[in-house]
Amino acid sequence: MLAIYFITHGNFFGAALFAWVGGMCDILDGKIARKHNLSTAFGVQLDSFADFLSFVLVPVMFIYFAVIDGSEYMLNIFVVFAVFTYYIISGLRRLISFNINTNEGEVENYFTGVPTPMGAILLWLVYLVWHFGFVAVPFGISSAYIVLVAVVMIGFSLNSRLRIPHP
Repeated sequence: MLAIYFITHGNFFGAALFAWVGGMCDILDGKIARKHNLSTAFGVQLDSFADFLSFVLVPVMFIYFAVIDGSEYMLNIFVVFAVFTYYIISGLRRLISFNINTNEGEVENYFTGVPTPMGAILLWLVYLVWHFGFVAVPFGISSAYIVLVAVVMIGFSLNSRLRIPHP
């Protein structure tokens, strides 16, 4: 919630800091729950809700407010709306599918599709590439369009058939 507060107030450093703190807390709570056999059906659902906030909404809001905000009319507001809606629905679908196919306390050897925390990291990388100007833009296309394409590709990978090893 603090990351969302900082995003909406234009403090992207604070937002990134609290987003990473949220990620560390997600790792710790999972390890503690598995180590002490505290996994429950309620905990699985609650973890997915926290993942939705931390790894779907926060990164996509970060990208929107840091890269797109104010230029959506130049980019085509319908395209911007469609891209961010697609990512949010993809993340939500990923988490719902994970909950349906997961039994409490069980850990698979691999994930099918990119997990939402990894999707969030990929979105942070997209932001950093854009922020530091590493995006090569041909033919005068706005670098924001490249960011939008990356958001769609990462959203697609969340529900793909890629097999990602579980740490």
